[in-house]
Amino acid sequence: MDILLTNDDGIYAPGIWALYHRLAARHAVTVIAPDRERSAVGHGITLHEPLRATRIVLNGGPGGYAVNGTPADCVKLGVLEILKAKPDMVLAGINRGANVGVNLNYSGTVAAAKEAALSGMLAIAVSIEGYETDHYDEAAFFIAQLAEKVFEKGLPLGTFLNVNIPNMPIKASAGVRVSRQGLNLFEEYIEKRVDLRNRPYYWQGRDSQLFERNLDIDGAALTEKYISITPVKCDMTDYRLIEELKHWGLDEAVKG
Repeated sequence: MDILLTNDDGIYAPGIWALYHRLAARHAVTVIAPDRERSAVGHGITLHEPLRATRIVLNGGPGGYAVNGTPADCVKLGVLEILKAKPDMVLAGINRGANVGVNLNYSGTVAAAKEAALSGMLAIAVSIEGYETDHYDEAAFFIAQLAEKVFEKGLPLGTFLNVNIPNMPIKASAGVRVSRQGLNLFEEYIEKRVDLRNRPYYWQGRDSQLFERNLDIDGAALTEKYISITPVKCDMTDYRLIEELKHWGLDEAVKG
């Protein structure tokens, strides 16, 4: 396979290179990732300044392209300019910290996979629970196998996989659970502070997400030490509401 590898933790993050080393032995892998951390940028793209891709080499070893943009930018730039042909698959990760529940809406990792799916490519977003881990290599081993299965079986157009792995040896996990996205909200707050010039500034904060004890939900499955795999659709239309909206008499509002 020809694989484009990206992330939102930045091109120097260990997770992306764990994936690279696992995949490069069997596949043609190109790393195109942000030049710095771009966590929680969602599906933002760069429109008001030029994008630059700088070739980098790590300690005389593997190399890639560091882009001064978002994860979605990296996919666009890779497909439209850097690569000679559209890759067979885009992998985003391995991200530090889980991307489950409503966090899918903010994650740059998930957005990179979504951008690939919107362009008709097979795509997987992968994250590992926690921010300190010694298990990137084992997670990469699992993802390498999953990628080959996805390439064999295919995915529906406009659908990608969001994978979350518990922070533990793969063999110690509870197994694999195919799950849905959780929608429970979490408590958020804004902490107001004042700087030395008496000007206010703000830090956003939140409590941990809580999930129902239902292993069909991504966060609950991860909490119970399952590898959670969620198929995610790019089409955000609420089809159940379409027919109801047609009977709201909205034409009358237009006519006055």
